[in-house]
Amino acid sequence: LADPERGLGKVVVTMSPEALDFLAEMSDGDARRALTALEVGVLSAAEQPVAFTLEVARESIQRKALDYDATGDAHYDVASAFIKSMRGSDPDAAIYWLARMLEAGEDPRFIARRIVICASEDVGNADPQALVVAAAALQATEFVGLPECQLPLAQAVTYIATAPKSNASTLAIAKAREDVRTGRTLPVPAPLRDSHYRGAEQLGRGIGYQYSHEFAGGWVEQAYLPEDRRYYEPVDRGYEAAIRKRMEELRQFRKSKGQEPSS
Repeated sequence: LADPERGLGKVVVTMSPEALDFLAEMSDGDARRALTALEVGVLSAAEQPVAFTLEVARESIQRKALDYDATGDAHYDVASAFIKSMRGSDPDAAIYWLARMLEAGEDPRFIARRIVICASEDVGNADPQALVVAAAALQATEFVGLPECQLPLAQAVTYIATAPKSNASTLAIAKAREDVRTGRTLPVPAPLRDSHYRGAEQLGRGIGYQYSHEFAGGWVEQAYLPEDRRYYEPVDRGYEAAIRKRMEELRQFRKSKGQEPSS
C-alpha cells in the first residue's frame, strides 16, 4: 500500500473514520476488496491530497461493482455458489448470490441460462414444472430486461431451490452417451425400423411392431433394445416417485406376465 512504485506511496491520502468503517463493512472481511476500492477512489480523484470521505468510499464500491470482470475468478466463483445453493435447497443463499451477480452487472441472460440448466440437471422429473418456470424466466428476461427481470429470476430461483431434487435424467444421458462413445452401439430391432417406404416389408422392416395404444393400459411387452440396458433410475422424491412406481410395475409385469399394468 505504501510502495511508491506498485502502491499508493506517492499519494497523500486522508481517510475519514466513516469511510474506513464503510469499507470494512462492505468488504465482508476481504482485504483485497477493501484495497481495490481504496485504489479506485484514490486513482480516480481529481485533486491531491486525496480526501477519502464516506461519499468517495461509496462511489468506489459502486464503481468496482460496475467494473466487475465477467471473465474473472469472481464471476465463476459467484456463479458456482449460486448454482450450488439452488442444488442444495437453500433459497436464501441462492437469492443472495443472485443479488450479488445482478449488482455486479452480470448479464441477466447468463443468469437465466444457468437457472434453466439447474432446473433440468438438479430437479429434473422430481418436479417437471421447474423447467417450465425456468424457461419462462429466461423468456421474461429476454422480453422485459433489467431491472424488472429480477422478479421472474428471483421467482425461478426460489422455486428451483425449494423443489425436490433428482439428477436421474442427468445420469441417464451421461451413461447412454458413454456407451455410444465407447463403441457399445446396438442395432435397431427390425420391428422398430422405418417402414414408410415401398419395399420395406420385403426387407422385414417394421414387421411385428405393436402399437402401444391398441393395448389395455397403453402398454404392451415389446423389445425396444436388442439387449437389456438400464439408464434411467428414478429417485423416490417428488413426482419422480410416481414415475419410479410406474416403472417398477411395468418391470414386474414383464417378469410375471400376469395382470396388466394399470393405466
